Amino acid sequence: MSFSLHEHSDTIVALATPQGVGAIAVIRLSGKEALRLTNKVFKGKDLEKQDSHTIHFGTIRDGDKIIDEVLVSLFVAPKSFTKENVVEISTHGSSYIVNQVIKLLIRNGARPAKPGEFTQRAFLNGQFDLAQAEAVADLIHSDSETSHQAAMHQMRGGFSGEIQKLRAELIHFASMIELELDFGEEDVEFASRDDLRILVEKLLRAVELLIGSFDLGNVIKNGVPTVIAGKPNAGKSTLLNALLNEEKAIVSEIAGTTRDFIEDEINIGGVIFRFIDTAGLRETTDIIESIGVSRTHEKMKTASLILYLFDLTDTDLSEIETDIAKLEDLGVPFVKVANKMDKGNPNLISTLKTNYPDTIFISAGQKENLEALKDRVLELVNLDKFRTGNTIVTNIRHYDSLMKTRDSLLDILQGLEIQITNDFLAMDIRRSLHFLGEITGEITTDDLLENIFRKFCIGK
Repeated sequence: MSFSLHEHSDTIVALATPQGVGAIAVIRLSGKEALRLTNKVFKGKDLEKQDSHTIHFGTIRDGDKIIDEVLVSLFVAPKSFTKENVVEISTHGSSYIVNQVIKLLIRNGARPAKPGEFTQRAFLNGQFDLAQAEAVADLIHSDSETSHQAAMHQMRGGFSGEIQKLRAELIHFASMIELELDFGEEDVEFASRDDLRILVEKLLRAVELLIGSFDLGNVIKNGVPTVIAGKPNAGKSTLLNALLNEEKAIVSEIAGTTRDFIEDEINIGGVIFRFIDTAGLRETTDIIESIGVSRTHEKMKTASLILYLFDLTDTDLSEIETDIAKLEDLGVPFVKVANKMDKGNPNLISTLKTNYPDTIFISAGQKENLEALKDRVLELVNLDKFRTGNTIVTNIRHYDSLMKTRDSLLDILQGLEIQITNDFLAMDIRRSLHFLGEITGEITTDDLLENIFRKFCIGK
């Protein structure tokens, strides 16, 4: 599959609603001939004589054969998602009907749309920039309040506005440096080097903030991988079941029941947490269990958060202190969770409250104090920055371009420091502009577009 910047003038068709049987299905066409092609198979009003943003009842016919009664929605260029003529045909949700209608439209001159081709056309026709186009896919796949808000902010141009502002400020100096190159034989300076340094330092601070937001953005978009770790029979599986409110993991008094990790997602405060129940941490001669323990250690290293769970009825203070020291060396944020608070030794509980006041005391079996645990894990995600409306980077491609932009800006500062010639300075400025332009699509290639839009579903 290949996308071309120049070959998008034909009319495309695809199912815009999910595959399968439902009450209705929506078939979408986009292109110059969308109205005419639909008119050829539609029995009702003459669609080519109707206003934009109107809906019309009629039938889709293959010759004299009626395929279905439908509603046809018209969006006349440029007042449509793609800025082309767009028709949406609402049929009954039978897969047979959908296939018959799409095949009929193809026989009459439409072609099947590629994944993401409707959104690609919207981008190519100037409906929005590339970052906004990518946000369309993020919005479709958003499964929490925060991921939805982040996608909406980006789709409405919040992130693009930040990038375009940075780029516009640098373009002025780029043009001044280029002008100096045109007068290379004369001793003239159109761009103050001190002003350029001040601007680059300002841009660098803004880029650093955006780069720094990616960790939070990644959490918002993909969820927080959270490992539940502890000794066998500490109650890890019971805790996972209590958080999920279902019997996801096998619970047994036999130590070492969990040999591999069990994973499921939980929405807490609008954030998706991917909780991972792991094999108990202990020395074992059981080959299968030892593999599970090894995998637990690997999961802990790559987690964003660890719930260190220990049994108040079966763990002494020295064990807890040893485990905490190991977790601190690991460098992954963790929450100390004391289980079976209803049965624990009062002296141990009192000591823990004194020595480790941030410990969360719960009873997984009785589902007691789980809300306090949820509040703590949500607190560690630190959504305050997001909730204040700051721009958050959620896309790895944008992060990569920002990292390259930062390197280019640092090269400009170094060049100013050692007083490099104008042609090299102009080259570094152009590189910075290039990487910023990659984010919004002002600088793009067919390969880049193909890589982005092929990840979209067909029909979007």
